[in-house]
Amino acid sequence: QVQLVESGGGLVQPGGSLRLSCAASGSMFSINVMGWYRQALGKERELVALISNFGGTTYADSVRGRFTISRDNAKNTVFLQMNSLKPEDTAVYFCHLRQLGHEYWGQGTQVTASS
Repeated sequence: QVQLVESGGGLVQPGGSLRLSCAASGSMFSINVMGWYRQALGKERELVALISNFGGTTYADSVRGRFTISRDNAKNTVFLQMNSLKPEDTAVYFCHLRQLGHEYWGQGTQVTASS
């Protein structure tokens, strides 16, 4: 079993920045993919960014160039640096882990970009 704990959400003005963190614990395997999804009110959950243990990354078109995903393999932690936030980035952000054919989700953290 794996547990994911997110932190770093909050309220920021448009154009501002936030950094999300997600720490994984439990039965971790060295080969995995960690990432972030988000779900805005009344919308489906969507991919934001992914990063493999080898460092390969994937970004949604809507965040590419503004968000940066990174990870610390030694600490089983993934980060999402969000710059130039827009009101349309407002959502609950969920940490995600996929390994050995299993998926795990964090509880979610609210990010709100509003003046």
